[in-house]
Amino acid sequence: MKRKTLFLIIFTFYSFTTLAGNQLDSLLNVLDKTIKESRSYVEMRENRISKLKIGLNKKGISPQQIYAINELLYKEYRAFVCDSAIHYLNMNLDLAELHNNKKWINETKLLLSYLQSSSGMYSESSYALTSINKKELTKEQIPEYYRCCERLYDEMHLYTHNQKLKKTYFKIFRAYQDTMLNLYAPTSENYLAIKEQKALEHKDLAEARRINNIRLSKTSFGTPEYALIKFQSSLIYREEKRPDEEKKDLILSALSDIKAAIKDNASLFTLANLLYEKGDIDHAYHYIKFSLEDANFYNARLRNIQISNTLPIIEKSYQIKSEKQKNDLRISLIGISALSLLLIGALGYIYRQMKKLAKARNELGIINTQLKSLNNELGEANRVKEEYIALFLGLCSTYIDKLESYRKMVSKKITGGQIAELLKTTKSPDVIENELKEFYSNFDNTFLHLYPQFVEEFNSLLAKEERIVLKKGELLNTELRIFALIRLGINDSSKIANLLRYSVNTIYNYRAKVKNKALVSRDDFENRVMKIGTFS
Repeated sequence: MKRKTLFLIIFTFYSFTTLAGNQLDSLLNVLDKTIKESRSYVEMRENRISKLKIGLNKKGISPQQIYAINELLYKEYRAFVCDSAIHYLNMNLDLAELHNNKKWINETKLLLSYLQSSSGMYSESSYALTSINKKELTKEQIPEYYRCCERLYDEMHLYTHNQKLKKTYFKIFRAYQDTMLNLYAPTSENYLAIKEQKALEHKDLAEARRINNIRLSKTSFGTPEYALIKFQSSLIYREEKRPDEEKKDLILSALSDIKAAIKDNASLFTLANLLYEKGDIDHAYHYIKFSLEDANFYNARLRNIQISNTLPIIEKSYQIKSEKQKNDLRISLIGISALSLLLIGALGYIYRQMKKLAKARNELGIINTQLKSLNNELGEANRVKEEYIALFLGLCSTYIDKLESYRKMVSKKITGGQIAELLKTTKSPDVIENELKEFYSNFDNTFLHLYPQFVEEFNSLLAKEERIVLKKGELLNTELRIFALIRLGINDSSKIANLLRYSVNTIYNYRAKVKNKALVSRDDFENRVMKIGTFS
């Protein structure tokens, strides 16, 4: 059941990859993976063998039980290790002769003969057959006797180098085949195998394919029979000139062999030769090496000879290809090294340019910051200018109105003969004081309109106990007005003195007194005042 499930998985995988148009490469990938996992399949067979051997060593088992276990061990070793398979057949032959059991003797000799023929041990196979008394064979053993004879002469005609003997062996082989067709049932595997072989030899490929499909339907993946029938299917595809289909069947046959831990196989060896012919040296080399490992493990002379004749050719091609790849790799490494040096040089150049660019960006950033600060200052200056132009125009208009009123008052008093009163009025300081108060009031209002937080920010520059506290009704006092003018850019003490109607020494003293109260250094104090109310 597990083997059928495994075959179904592979078949499904194969179907999907066919749809993708990449089935051959995909199947080769599956085969590569299965080869890497081959040890696990071998261990499964070895576990079964170990269990059988344990049963064989039990005390008190009967000769019949020993014979049956030896036969099971032979079946496990038959396609696994040739020498061990022969060993357990010889044990059964000794047991059969000890008990003079003719049926067992002939049955074991037939199995020995067939295995030895398949392994290239033709003399031993012939000796086993000639030692059999045909009259003592059972009805079931007679067809098997002719099957062993057919196998022996088939192998000998295929592998002898004597052309005269080759023809003789072939005639005998054919005679035994014809005899077998009369002995086996038309539905039996042996009958169908012979009919398929004859159809293939006569180029009746449709009939060969029909029979092959019937045989395939009676077996399951992971058995020696499935691997053999798939291998024979590949031969039909070869005659049909369908190399891709031939490869697929060889791969499936090889997969079945590996998963069943079958070491006596021909599919992988044949696939290696086919891939070599198509130029796939890598796969051909790895597959034929694995085939040689299997052949050495199985320890059959025939398979070793077959592989040893082909291996040097494929191995030499693989070495030539490997050497070419190494040379190509060396050239590539030299090219890559040269490109790496160029790249390092280019990176160095780019790094230097990036440093220059970063420096330029920093300088540009500084310039941008300076421009931004300048723009802010200009914007602020424009704003102050606009405010004071408006104030100036308002004051001019007011003073024109006052001058006109004063002119009218003077004219009226002169006309009215009030000269003494007029003289008294012009000598009074009240007019100037009133105008000065109005000037201060206008200045204070306009300045605080521009810098509403000036007093608070100015005080933040002074020690807490020295901060200026305005009297009720005051907007600014003398100290604040002096530094308000400095904030507006009027830094000259003489100009400040003229505007505020104080002496220059008074202005100097006020400035020095306030600086002494500052939290910051005296030299930096007025610069900090200049930044009060600055906007971004």
